[in-house]
Amino acid sequence: MSKVLLINGSPRENGNTKAALTEVAKTLAEEGIESVMINLGKQPMQGCIACSYCGRIGKCTFSDRVYDQILDELRNGIDGFVVGSPVYYGGPNGSLCALMDRVCYSLNRYMQFKPAASVVVCRRGGASAAFDRLNKYFTILNMPVVSSQYWNMVYGQTPGQAQLDEEGMQTMRTLGRNMAWVIKHLNTDQHPELETPIRTNFIR
Repeated sequence: MSKVLLINGSPRENGNTKAALTEVAKTLAEEGIESVMINLGKQPMQGCIACSYCGRIGKCTFSDRVYDQILDELRNGIDGFVVGSPVYYGGPNGSLCALMDRVCYSLNRYMQFKPAASVVVCRRGGASAAFDRLNKYFTILNMPVVSSQYWNMVYGQTPGQAQLDEEGMQTMRTLGRNMAWVIKHLNTDQHPELETPIRTNFIR
């Protein structure tokens, strides 16, 4: 059975971000696709220090619960990837970005050509900027970005309010159906052959 990894990037494990991701997961289940959700929670998150040691050992030199859970899921094989975050000052949760920097740099070999999507939850504004920030992780890793009927955003401040955003919840369901459709029709074993990367530095 196909499986999608969902990352809840909110420190509130049962808040509105989880509610939005749960709506995606329910729709995936209706489409016959399994999902597993990993919660970031409140633990401090180490950011990338650009040591490049991951290139020698195959994983980040720093070890924490969430990174190790993601590593296990990626090693076991996933077919899709969804990351969700609340909006802070027009951007995603900083701890989530610290985690994603490490995951995408050290584990990108497991992620390339897997369909991906981001989900953001805000009280009022900043959702589209946070949405754009998260999608940049996918568009640098050859990952097809799955869309919905609207940008993947839900409104709500206190836990439970997200379910009251009928359009937002419908957007999550549409995202789930679109993700399922892409997974069922995308043959990731026959992806384009990649050229050797060319790195052009502007300062010499």
